[in-house]
Amino acid sequence: QVQLVESGGGLVQTGGSLRLSCAASGHTFSSYAMGWFCQAPGKERDFVAAISWTGYSTYYADSVKGRFTISRDNAKNTVSLQMNSLKPEDTAVYYCAQGKFQTITNSWRSDPGSYDYWGQGTQVTVSS
Repeated sequence: QVQLVESGGGLVQTGGSLRLSCAASGHTFSSYAMGWFCQAPGKERDFVAAISWTGYSTYYADSVKGRFTISRDNAKNTVSLQMNSLKPEDTAVYYCAQGKFQTITNSWRSDPGSYDYWGQGTQVTVSS
């Protein structure tokens, strides 16, 4: 059984930083691309960032490009999201997810339906 557990969320002021982590167990973590999504109250789940199985390729939503960085450590079965210059509109529950494939391509990388497994989420709140 695949398990993904996020941590690192919290309350931060505008302009601050947070580092989210996702620990994976129960599967061959290094064989799959991973992604981060966010969901604010009353809104759909939005794509944030994705990383290929090797970590060589990354892709970001326009809204976070230049502020967030996704990374992974296959030796530790973890994927992280470094969030800098946070804004109130970043407030949401953040989820990590395991993709169906190894590489990240235009055809699927930002589609929640292309991710098989999800964590329980961690709340990020940015105060103005």
